[in-house]
Amino acid sequence: MNPLKTLSSIALAGLLGAASMGAIAQAEKPQLGGTLNIGNVYVTLSPLSWDPADWAWKFGQDTGLMYEQLFVGDLSKSIRRGGKHAFVADSWLPSDAIRGELAESWKTLENPFRVEIKLRKGVMFPDKPGVMKSRELVADDVVGSYYRLDKSPKKIPTFFDHVDKVEAVDKHTVLFTFKNYHAEWDYRFGWGYYSGIVPKEVADAGAGNWKNANGTGPFLLADYVQGNALTYAKNDIYWDKETIGTQSYKLPFVDKIVYRTIKDESAYMTALRTAKLDVLEGVRWSAVDEIKKNAPAVKWKRWVSTGGTFLSMRVDTKPFDDIRVRRALNMAVNKQEIVASYYGGNAVLFGYPMHPDYVGYYEPLDKMPVAAQELFVYNPEKAKALLAEAGFPKGFSFKVQVCSCAPDHMDLLPLVAAYLDKVGVKLEIQPMEYGAFLSAMTTKTHAAGYLMQNGHTNPTTSIRKSFVTKQTWNPSLYSDPEFDKRMAAAYLERDESKRQLLIKLMTRDIVEKAPYIWLPTPHVYSAWWPWVKNYDGELRVGSERPGPIHARMWVDQTMKKKMGF
Repeated sequence: MNPLKTLSSIALAGLLGAASMGAIAQAEKPQLGGTLNIGNVYVTLSPLSWDPADWAWKFGQDTGLMYEQLFVGDLSKSIRRGGKHAFVADSWLPSDAIRGELAESWKTLENPFRVEIKLRKGVMFPDKPGVMKSRELVADDVVGSYYRLDKSPKKIPTFFDHVDKVEAVDKHTVLFTFKNYHAEWDYRFGWGYYSGIVPKEVADAGAGNWKNANGTGPFLLADYVQGNALTYAKNDIYWDKETIGTQSYKLPFVDKIVYRTIKDESAYMTALRTAKLDVLEGVRWSAVDEIKKNAPAVKWKRWVSTGGTFLSMRVDTKPFDDIRVRRALNMAVNKQEIVASYYGGNAVLFGYPMHPDYVGYYEPLDKMPVAAQELFVYNPEKAKALLAEAGFPKGFSFKVQVCSCAPDHMDLLPLVAAYLDKVGVKLEIQPMEYGAFLSAMTTKTHAAGYLMQNGHTNPTTSIRKSFVTKQTWNPSLYSDPEFDKRMAAAYLERDESKRQLLIKLMTRDIVEKAPYIWLPTPHVYSAWWPWVKNYDGELRVGSERPGPIHARMWVDQTMKKKMGF
């Protein structure tokens, strides 16, 4: 399906189908008021920045309740409402699951390729004392937000190279003119990681200061205590509604949402078990049975992690410039045993760099060439032979950095080290706090080995950001001019079925070249108490953006009291 030809029809279909799809959902009347306490997927991490111009990947997670975007995932297409989408992917909206948020309608124009967006009228920024008076959202807000991103020194290289200019045609019309078609145009500045519309007044006051934050969303940022909580208060002049059954209701339903930051895993599990958290979006498989035993009423959803786990090897550093070494280290790690023993079967052997949910783009391992398949088969003898052939018959040692914020990785890395030790390769493990860990990679000062989880994002970005030359999220520093050309060609391809084939072939190639030790992708669980309504484990409707989901949830206070909480 070509998303460019279908976006407007999708918007129309979404509007026509909203009532009928809503009827499939539970038809309970929403209860207004109360507080939702939520532990997000990244419950251990505080916000990285309040300003999208800082290009911090977590921006949508922390600000999606207040900063709205042009487009958003269409929850009427969710499985819960009779659709086919789980809305779990970290940053992928299938072309049939997009609706307008601030965009009321849009159309594509040719020669040159353009997108004309009509903004909703009457969408208001609330009053923010000392920052801005309440006023209507206008086209200049969209244009200004785009150019702040484009001119930022922190901008991801090549991110907006396809854009020629962005103009306010009139008060409620924005025209994007492109140098060429780009398969990700709607993601890059429509529902992406940095796509929140920030008014000029907030930018002038200092968008990086949480006290200045102010958007058109269903909530206002009322308080922030680093390392503890983000507190959001209801925006009484919010514009959007939600259809439940055949009835339309003004949003949001609850008065307050609190995003808790809890660094200790046992502490946030206890918070869920004791109902200090109504929702915990990310639970390690190993903790599930205990919680089920002690809190049997909690509801669950299992999903394949939207971040790939791997040990990156810097290909600009010896001995990792030698493909034989990289392939040897892959064969030296018993990945099947990691799935069976370490994860207790709660993982998939091959889930990165292409996520199994990416239908049409994902190719199962057993369909891939033997050169790719053999990297997932434990073969220490062949690993030793390859190392000897590369000039390391006795092995070698190297440093691996790992984030102390990830309990799974802190436990997993010593296991990987034990496998490698059997072929003579020794690891020096260096745990780091998240800020330093991330900075090391983005400044390319990280060690030769770097264990991380990297979000898949979407089918094309997963390949681009991790393996195209000089990309920010390319910890192996992989660089191949021919591969870069193939990526550029994939972005120019309008036919999605043809683009899917291009991505499959590129995925095969990069798996075989092994710039990473490919590790299994675990299952993760989301958990919530049954008094949380209008919810079934959906996680994102944009790039790491749960806000519109949370704004549609409510608390059954009567049930909560009957259950003793």
